[in-house]
Amino acid sequence: MKLSQLLQAIGSQQTCADCEINQVTCDSRRVEKDSLFVCIKGLKFDGHDHAKKAIEGGAAAIVCQHPLDLGEFPNQFVVEDTREAYALLSAAICGNPAKSLKLVGVTGTNGKTTITNLIKHILESAGKKVGLIGTIHNEIGDMRIPAKHTTPDPGELHVLLKRMLSAGCEYVVMEASSHAMDQKRLFGCEFEAAVFTNLTQDHLDYHGTMENYFEAKAKLFEQAKNLVINYDDPYGRRLIERYQGKKSMVTYAVDDDRADFVAKNIKFELSSNKFALVGNGVIARVNFCMPGRFSVENALAAACACMALGLSFEEAVNGLNTCTGVRGRTEVLDTGDNDFTIICDYAHSPDGLEKVMAALKQLHPKRLVALFGCAGNRDRTKRPKMTAAVAKYADFAIFTSDNPRDEDPMQIIEDGLPGFEEYKIPYKVIVDRYQAIQWALEHAQPGDLLVLAGKGHEDYQVLDFGTIGFDEHEIVKDLLKRKQKEK
Repeated sequence: MKLSQLLQAIGSQQTCADCEINQVTCDSRRVEKDSLFVCIKGLKFDGHDHAKKAIEGGAAAIVCQHPLDLGEFPNQFVVEDTREAYALLSAAICGNPAKSLKLVGVTGTNGKTTITNLIKHILESAGKKVGLIGTIHNEIGDMRIPAKHTTPDPGELHVLLKRMLSAGCEYVVMEASSHAMDQKRLFGCEFEAAVFTNLTQDHLDYHGTMENYFEAKAKLFEQAKNLVINYDDPYGRRLIERYQGKKSMVTYAVDDDRADFVAKNIKFELSSNKFALVGNGVIARVNFCMPGRFSVENALAAACACMALGLSFEEAVNGLNTCTGVRGRTEVLDTGDNDFTIICDYAHSPDGLEKVMAALKQLHPKRLVALFGCAGNRDRTKRPKMTAAVAKYADFAIFTSDNPRDEDPMQIIEDGLPGFEEYKIPYKVIVDRYQAIQWALEHAQPGDLLVLAGKGHEDYQVLDFGTIGFDEHEIVKDLLKRKQKEK
């Protein structure tokens, strides 16, 4: 694309030495001949410091937030906000694919991955072709592509959207993280629908306060036509009040009958939830394959999002009833002939653990055993709260590592131990997560419900020396085979 055409995307009135631009990037290491390099200031690095390196690498144009001393270089363009410019330029060089797609964004602390996957399933059940962008992976129809971030960088995002459009996708469902909204990765995208799940303490190491965290999430709804909001959540009610009468809105709830759609007569079981989905003049029975109250909330959110997109009530219900689950989200693992149950879940925040543990406690297992850890290089104030959330419901806990990164794993555990004080349940500390799982399986008792919390879909663990392969699905399978041979 010609530089002069590309600059129209950011409304630049500056003259340029016109040339063909092959790519837009904010990473000086990826600059090639005829690139447009956008200088972005991050938490640790400032792209403005690397503009000269980008020119040496072949950049034909530089977009920056303040004038740079680049000698006789002709194509330097100063804008007010380079993050916004990067998003718009990335979209433009790909032909603005988002404008030809119906985008659905899901945000909140918990439930994003499950809800995006459910929306995709419901839409596909109704005959639609759907792309998915999220934490586990990205999907174009049935094709899966590894995901680096929950919400991609604009350069990667618009390439994905272009591929999805070329593959015939009509809808794209994506997770919108608070980091992404704060960093304007989705700037310029208009969403057909946006879903709010809930908001509880998370990412305060980045946002600083809950108010900042909330406002980062809330930005998504400025970019959406139709809003789908959890009436049971206090932050959800703030959004409802903010947009009431200003935008098309559908609300859902488990507890609050003021919502447009409510779950009634819920029957909790180990492998499913049965409930009545009730709306204004409509009612249907749902047999949803994922256990726990929070799973009912997720199901409601997905169904309401699809109805906001134009699907019928019957199509939404059919999609819920034919769902087969989401990897690493209250997923029941195969334990063969063993007389205990193992559930793998991604819960890694105080609220996430509280919801999972409370839901599984309602199933009245003989013993509820939780294996969990706290992540390194993340909000330390969460650690005792996570431990307390487990201790409140578990009969026994195994405190181990999650992704310690470059923190001392034992220090992370020490930070979390005070959370056990109020409930005083028996627990065991095993720093090595593999050894912790091994110990848990060796000491599992008949009737136990063992929860492996924190890793979920992840097939790796981040340690101080790097990332190692660590798929708990495979680890459990291997350890149970070994245990069977030893009998």
